[in-house]
Amino acid sequence: MLLYWPSIIVGFASAVGSACLVFAAFLTMRFPRRALPARGASMPRVTILKPLHGAEPGLFENLASFCVQNYPGAVQIILGVQDPRDDAIAVVEQLRAKYKDCHLDLVVDATMHGLNRKVSNLVNMWRYVEHDVVVVADSDMRVDPDYLSRVVAALEQRGVGAVTCLYHGLPVTGFWAQLAALGINAHFLPNVIMGLGLNLAQPCFGSTIAFKRKALIEIGGFVRVANCLADDYAIGAALRARGYIISISPVSVGHVCGEMSASELWHHEVRWARTIRSLDPAGYAGCIITHVFPLALIAALGGVTAESLSLATALGLTLATFGSRLVLLRQVERAFNLPPQSWWLIPLRDILSFAVFVSSFFGQSARWKGRRYRFIAGGTLVHAGSSSRP
Repeated sequence: MLLYWPSIIVGFASAVGSACLVFAAFLTMRFPRRALPARGASMPRVTILKPLHGAEPGLFENLASFCVQNYPGAVQIILGVQDPRDDAIAVVEQLRAKYKDCHLDLVVDATMHGLNRKVSNLVNMWRYVEHDVVVVADSDMRVDPDYLSRVVAALEQRGVGAVTCLYHGLPVTGFWAQLAALGINAHFLPNVIMGLGLNLAQPCFGSTIAFKRKALIEIGGFVRVANCLADDYAIGAALRARGYIISISPVSVGHVCGEMSASELWHHEVRWARTIRSLDPAGYAGCIITHVFPLALIAALGGVTAESLSLATALGLTLATFGSRLVLLRQVERAFNLPPQSWWLIPLRDILSFAVFVSSFFGQSARWKGRRYRFIAGGTLVHAGSSSRP
């Protein structure tokens, strides 16, 4: 009897969660079909800010994708590092040698303006910005040639203060990177689409934040978010508070996954999870219903032990949850033109995601770029020492 009702409740939750995944698949099918804004007659001049830290896997290809844009206006690309010995500098020099016609500026400045080193990098780069339209994109993003035209066209719409983009995972290094990409494509991306479809999400992602220079000045510049781990979310919230619309482009960009080990993958994902939980504790806790496969396993083991579920019912429930995740993943692949993912990794990926979810509730610290931080409500950082791991 101790396991009877818990197994029934968890089994019911997994069944409801599976229905949610099917609904998410429907929303995912519709999402890319939204009309793209018409390209303007004259495209404004644009500055792209790329904060760098180390020669991460695929960095040259990531940066090169921003150098080959089908964009008729002038484009300035500013690449910033904080350490004159940073390995990323060599990659920037390779980029300059290959794309001689690109306006590439390198900023090396160690000045800190807060605990968020990426934002400090952006503050240091800001004084070199030449144009009124600014696009910030993380270094691990890879884009299509029409990316800039579409983002700027969306920014030119009435009332829009910033444009952001969803992103999908692109593995480049092996097994752990495949798991990381699968987590983005099978969990993160459809969850965001479902949140948008239900008007429960107001995202602003580091994959892309495009804005007018005056809008950033109005909210106090990058310095305003210099102590926030979720700086992208904080910028979006500040712009919305000023009455601006944050447009979610139907264009998805590639997030290059280069995790080399289980430890690296684990610490990255726990950091992301704890950041999201600090921003929206109730909404994040509600995401438990999307972890359908682990819930079905728990219900099956408990139900068979308590004799509240037959073995056939337990097996059927587990297979149904696996099937709902597979259906959702295949729809994401079709909607965003992604190569087929390894379906046999889905059970492992689902169990890992659930473990990260549970772990996120036990602790307030995270490792980030060789340092350990503790963060409080709203994603504000507090330095908690150094770390030997990224």
